[in-house]
Amino acid sequence: MRVRTKWWAPAAAGAVGAVLLTGCQSAPGGGSEGEGRSLDRAPAVSPTPLRTSGHGAVFLAVDECSSFGRTSFTEISCASERAAARVVARHDGTARDGPRCPATTDFVLHISEQRPSLDEDGDGAVPQGYACMRHLQPPHPGDPGGGGGPRTIVGDCVYELGDGKVRETACDGSGEKRPQFEVTKAVATRSECPAATALYVRLGGTAPVGCARPV
Repeated sequence: MRVRTKWWAPAAAGAVGAVLLTGCQSAPGGGSEGEGRSLDRAPAVSPTPLRTSGHGAVFLAVDECSSFGRTSFTEISCASERAAARVVARHDGTARDGPRCPATTDFVLHISEQRPSLDEDGDGAVPQGYACMRHLQPPHPGDPGGGGGPRTIVGDCVYELGDGKVRETACDGSGEKRPQFEVTKAVATRSECPAATALYVRLGGTAPVGCARPV
């Protein structure tokens, strides 16, 4: 299960009297809030190489599937018993600079550019890009509270790492670490968070501030 680190800032929590520290700031391309640290959770990376000899005309196009192997991911017919994940979005370029994956993406495959020297018509060329993947069967770490995925969304839980960081974990306690906070709302600025907010988690996008409460 892949998890990522995010910067956070304690919220002023009424009766608790917590001191407001640094604000939140979105990833490049999103809005910003305050003057906090600027690093967002990094894009997920492919844990194994990709094989580009695939099933469709375009390698890992939307709605195509991949199998999981010990050494590679291979494009495969979704009807195959070896199919394990489906492409829910596909973009050229890099995940850091391109559009964000859908909220419930389970993992991201980063595809390296490949241009075979003997390919005369360009059909075998694969441009650099990334595929947002969703498992065909549960568990889905990208679901709210699932404890993983490339994005943090409303319904996800986190625990403190120290040094102004938190990390996502499963809300049901099945992860290695118990959840300490749950993101209950995504807003544009901290002032829009509910009064019970105890933690601000940077989400990025058009609603970059996550309002989190203790669990």
